[in-house]
Amino acid sequence: MVDFSDFDRRGYRTVDVRTGYGQWVGSYERTVEDAMDIAVLDRLAVPRWSAVRRAADLGCGTGRTGGWLRGHGAASVDGVDLTPEMLAAARARGAHDRLVEADLADTGLPGGAYDLVVSSLVDEHLADLGPLYREAHRLARPGGLFVLVGLHPYFIMAAGMPTHFDGADGEPIAITTHVHLVSEHLTAGLAAGWRLAEMREAVVDDAWIALKPKWEKYRSHPVSAAYVWARPEE
Repeated sequence: MVDFSDFDRRGYRTVDVRTGYGQWVGSYERTVEDAMDIAVLDRLAVPRWSAVRRAADLGCGTGRTGGWLRGHGAASVDGVDLTPEMLAAARARGAHDRLVEADLADTGLPGGAYDLVVSSLVDEHLADLGPLYREAHRLARPGGLFVLVGLHPYFIMAAGMPTHFDGADGEPIAITTHVHLVSEHLTAGLAAGWRLAEMREAVVDDAWIALKPKWEKYRSHPVSAAYVWARPEE
Protein backbone atom coordinates (compact mmCIF):
# COMPACT_ATOMS: atom_id res chain seq x y z
CA MET A 1 0.00 0.00 0.00
CA VAL A 2 1.25 3.49 -0.90
CA ASP A 3 1.23 6.10 1.87
CA PHE A 4 0.26 9.64 0.85
CA SER A 5 2.70 11.09 3.39
CA ASP A 6 5.54 9.91 1.12
CA PHE A 7 4.34 12.40 -1.52
CA ASP A 8 2.80 15.28 0.46
CA ARG A 9 4.35 18.57 -0.68
CA ARG A 10 1.93 20.88 1.11
CA GLY A 11 2.09 19.95 4.78
CA TYR A 12 -1.34 21.43 5.45
CA ARG A 13 -3.10 20.88 8.75
CA THR A 14 -5.23 17.79 8.22
CA VAL A 15 -8.73 17.05 9.51
CA ASP A 16 -10.98 14.01 9.23
CA VAL A 17 -13.56 13.65 6.46
CA ARG A 18 -16.63 14.61 8.47
CA THR A 19 -14.99 17.71 9.95
CA GLY A 20 -13.46 18.78 6.66
CA TYR A 21 -16.52 18.52 4.49
CA GLY A 22 -18.65 20.09 7.20
CA GLN A 23 -16.42 23.17 7.01
CA TRP A 24 -15.98 23.12 3.23
CA VAL A 25 -19.67 22.91 2.37
CA GLY A 26 -20.16 26.66 1.93
CA SER A 27 -17.57 27.00 -0.83
CA TYR A 28 -17.54 23.44 -2.18
CA GLU A 29 -19.64 24.14 -5.28
CA ARG A 30 -17.39 27.06 -6.23
CA THR A 31 -14.12 25.19 -5.85
CA VAL A 32 -14.69 21.67 -7.24
CA GLU A 33 -14.42 21.70 -11.02
CA ASP A 34 -16.80 19.61 -13.15
CA ALA A 35 -13.76 18.62 -15.21
CA MET A 36 -12.65 16.46 -12.30
CA ASP A 37 -15.61 14.08 -12.35
CA ILE A 38 -18.71 15.22 -14.25
CA ALA A 39 -16.78 15.56 -17.52
CA VAL A 40 -15.45 12.02 -17.05
CA LEU A 41 -18.96 10.67 -16.48
CA ASP A 42 -19.99 12.38 -19.71
CA ARG A 43 -17.44 10.32 -21.67
CA LEU A 44 -18.40 6.89 -20.37
CA ALA A 45 -19.86 4.58 -23.02
CA VAL A 46 -21.27 1.62 -21.08
CA PRO A 47 -23.84 3.17 -18.70
CA ARG A 48 -27.23 3.97 -20.19
CA TRP A 49 -28.11 6.77 -17.81
CA SER A 50 -31.63 7.30 -19.13
CA ALA A 51 -32.47 3.64 -18.46
CA VAL A 52 -31.66 3.91 -14.76
CA ARG A 53 -34.81 3.46 -12.73
CA ARG A 54 -33.16 3.64 -9.35
CA ALA A 55 -29.64 4.80 -8.41
CA ALA A 56 -27.67 4.94 -5.18
CA ASP A 57 -25.30 7.92 -4.89
CA LEU A 58 -22.64 7.02 -2.31
CA GLY A 59 -20.83 10.03 -0.90
CA CYS A 60 -23.46 12.28 -2.45
CA GLY A 61 -22.05 15.49 -0.96
CA THR A 62 -23.95 18.58 -2.05
CA GLY A 63 -25.85 16.61 -4.69
CA ARG A 64 -23.75 17.43 -7.75
CA THR A 65 -23.70 13.86 -9.02
CA GLY A 66 -27.32 13.24 -8.13
CA GLY A 67 -28.35 16.34 -10.04
CA TRP A 68 -26.32 15.19 -13.05
CA LEU A 69 -27.95 11.76 -12.96
CA ARG A 70 -31.44 13.21 -12.81
CA GLY A 71 -30.55 15.54 -15.65
CA HIS A 72 -29.51 12.52 -17.72
CA GLY A 73 -32.74 10.64 -17.15
CA ALA A 74 -32.31 8.64 -13.95
CA ALA A 75 -35.81 8.22 -12.54
CA SER A 76 -34.91 7.99 -8.85
CA VAL A 77 -31.73 8.65 -6.85
CA ASP A 78 -31.04 7.86 -3.19
CA GLY A 79 -28.06 9.57 -1.57
CA VAL A 80 -25.77 8.63 1.31
CA ASP A 81 -23.17 10.81 2.99
CA LEU A 82 -21.29 10.93 6.28
CA THR A 83 -21.55 14.70 6.70
CA PRO A 84 -24.81 16.34 7.89
CA GLU A 85 -23.90 19.71 6.38
CA MET A 86 -23.37 18.16 2.96
CA LEU A 87 -26.67 16.31 3.23
CA ALA A 88 -28.43 19.59 4.04
CA ALA A 89 -27.01 21.10 0.84
CA ALA A 90 -28.09 18.05 -1.15
CA ARG A 91 -31.56 18.27 0.36
CA ALA A 92 -31.81 21.90 -0.74
CA ARG A 93 -30.79 20.93 -4.28
CA GLY A 94 -33.69 18.47 -4.42
CA ALA A 95 -32.24 15.87 -6.79
CA HIS A 96 -32.51 12.91 -4.41
CA ASP A 97 -35.61 10.99 -3.41
CA ARG A 98 -34.03 9.86 -0.15
CA LEU A 99 -30.99 11.06 1.79
CA VAL A 100 -29.30 9.01 4.51
CA GLU A 101 -26.53 9.94 6.92
CA ALA A 102 -24.36 6.83 7.07
CA ASP A 103 -20.97 5.30 6.44
CA LEU A 104 -20.49 4.13 2.85
CA ALA A 105 -19.54 0.67 4.08
CA ASP A 106 -22.88 0.30 5.86
CA THR A 107 -25.47 2.47 4.15
CA GLY A 108 -28.64 0.83 5.43
CA LEU A 109 -30.11 1.01 1.92
CA PRO A 110 -31.97 -2.07 0.59
CA GLY A 111 -29.84 -4.77 -1.05
CA GLY A 112 -30.25 -5.73 -4.70
CA ALA A 113 -32.46 -2.70 -5.32
CA TYR A 114 -30.42 -0.44 -7.62
CA ASP A 115 -29.75 -0.43 -11.36
CA LEU A 116 -26.80 1.86 -10.71
CA VAL A 117 -24.52 2.60 -7.77
CA VAL A 118 -22.25 5.61 -8.21
CA SER A 119 -19.45 7.06 -6.10
CA SER A 120 -17.65 10.26 -7.07
CA LEU A 121 -14.57 11.87 -5.49
CA VAL A 122 -14.75 9.61 -2.47
CA ASP A 123 -12.19 6.82 -2.73
CA GLU A 124 -9.18 8.99 -1.81
CA HIS A 125 -10.67 9.36 1.68
CA LEU A 126 -10.95 5.62 2.33
CA ALA A 127 -8.15 3.72 4.00
CA ASP A 128 -9.49 0.46 2.50
CA LEU A 129 -11.43 0.15 -0.77
CA GLY A 130 -12.86 -3.28 0.01
CA PRO A 131 -15.85 -2.18 2.14
CA LEU A 132 -17.03 0.31 -0.51
CA TYR A 133 -16.85 -2.25 -3.32
CA ARG A 134 -18.64 -4.86 -1.19
CA GLU A 135 -21.42 -2.50 -0.15
CA ALA A 136 -21.91 -1.32 -3.74
CA HIS A 137 -22.19 -4.97 -4.81
CA ARG A 138 -24.78 -5.63 -2.11
CA LEU A 139 -26.86 -2.66 -3.27
CA ALA A 140 -26.78 -3.39 -7.01
CA ARG A 141 -29.28 -5.72 -8.64
CA PRO A 142 -27.93 -8.57 -10.79
CA GLY A 143 -26.92 -6.91 -14.05
CA GLY A 144 -26.56 -3.54 -12.33
CA LEU A 145 -23.55 -1.23 -12.56
CA PHE A 146 -21.18 0.44 -10.12
CA VAL A 147 -19.51 3.59 -11.46
CA LEU A 148 -16.62 4.99 -9.44
CA VAL A 149 -14.85 8.17 -10.49
CA GLY A 150 -12.11 9.92 -8.58
CA LEU A 151 -8.67 11.46 -8.58
CA HIS A 152 -6.09 9.43 -10.45
CA PRO A 153 -3.48 8.00 -8.05
CA TYR A 154 -0.72 9.20 -10.36
CA PHE A 155 -1.91 12.80 -10.01
CA ILE A 156 -2.10 12.64 -6.24
CA MET A 157 1.48 11.35 -6.17
CA ALA A 158 2.87 13.68 -8.88
CA ALA A 159 1.28 16.82 -7.47
CA GLY A 160 1.81 15.83 -3.84
CA MET A 161 -1.49 17.54 -3.17
CA PRO A 162 -4.16 16.30 -0.75
CA THR A 163 -7.82 17.08 -1.08
CA HIS A 164 -8.02 20.48 0.57
CA PHE A 165 -10.02 23.69 0.97
CA ASP A 166 -9.53 27.16 2.40
CA GLY A 167 -10.90 27.64 5.90
CA ALA A 168 -12.88 30.67 7.03
CA ASP A 169 -9.62 32.50 7.83
CA GLY A 170 -8.01 31.54 4.52
CA GLU A 171 -5.86 28.76 5.97
CA PRO A 172 -5.52 25.80 3.56
CA ILE A 173 -6.87 22.70 5.32
CA ALA A 174 -6.34 19.16 4.08
CA ILE A 175 -8.83 16.33 4.42
CA THR A 176 -7.41 12.89 5.14
CA THR A 177 -6.16 11.58 1.79
CA HIS A 178 -5.13 8.08 0.73
CA VAL A 179 -3.48 6.87 -2.47
CA HIS A 180 -5.05 3.81 -4.11
CA LEU A 181 -3.23 2.38 -7.10
CA VAL A 182 -5.25 1.14 -10.06
CA SER A 183 -4.32 -2.40 -9.04
CA GLU A 184 -5.99 -1.84 -5.66
CA HIS A 185 -9.25 -0.92 -7.39
CA LEU A 186 -9.05 -3.98 -9.61
CA THR A 187 -8.28 -6.26 -6.69
CA ALA A 188 -11.08 -4.87 -4.52
CA GLY A 189 -13.63 -4.89 -7.33
CA LEU A 190 -12.93 -8.42 -8.46
CA ALA A 191 -12.85 -9.71 -4.88
CA ALA A 192 -16.30 -8.21 -4.28
CA GLY A 193 -17.73 -10.04 -7.29
CA TRP A 194 -17.71 -7.29 -9.90
CA ARG A 195 -16.71 -7.57 -13.56
CA LEU A 196 -14.87 -4.59 -15.06
CA ALA A 197 -16.89 -3.30 -18.02
CA GLU A 198 -15.10 -0.01 -18.79
CA MET A 199 -12.31 2.21 -17.56
CA ARG A 200 -11.46 5.76 -18.56
CA GLU A 201 -8.55 7.99 -17.61
CA ALA A 202 -8.66 11.75 -18.12
CA VAL A 203 -5.55 13.89 -18.49
CA VAL A 204 -4.75 17.53 -17.85
CA ASP A 205 -5.60 19.12 -21.19
CA ASP A 206 -6.33 22.57 -22.64
CA ALA A 207 -9.65 22.73 -20.80
CA TRP A 208 -7.90 22.05 -17.50
CA ILE A 209 -5.15 24.59 -18.20
CA ALA A 210 -7.80 27.22 -18.89
CA LEU A 211 -9.30 26.51 -15.46
CA LYS A 212 -5.97 26.22 -13.64
CA PRO A 213 -3.09 27.86 -15.56
CA LYS A 214 -0.58 26.78 -12.91
CA TRP A 215 -1.27 23.18 -13.94
CA GLU A 216 0.59 23.67 -17.23
CA LYS A 217 3.43 21.67 -15.67
CA TYR A 218 1.04 18.72 -15.38
CA ARG A 219 -0.15 18.85 -19.00
CA SER A 220 -0.96 15.36 -20.32
CA HIS A 221 -0.61 13.83 -16.85
CA PRO A 222 -3.53 11.62 -15.75
CA VAL A 223 -5.82 13.52 -13.39
CA SER A 224 -9.02 11.47 -13.04
CA ALA A 225 -10.00 7.84 -13.40
CA ALA A 226 -13.38 6.19 -13.84
CA TYR A 227 -14.26 2.53 -13.43
CA VAL A 228 -17.50 0.95 -14.61
CA TRP A 229 -18.21 -2.35 -12.92
CA ALA A 230 -21.01 -4.78 -13.80
CA ARG A 231 -22.63 -7.20 -11.39
CA PRO A 232 -23.04 -10.50 -13.25
CA GLU A 233 -26.56 -11.79 -13.82
CA GLU A 234 -27.46 -14.61 -11.45
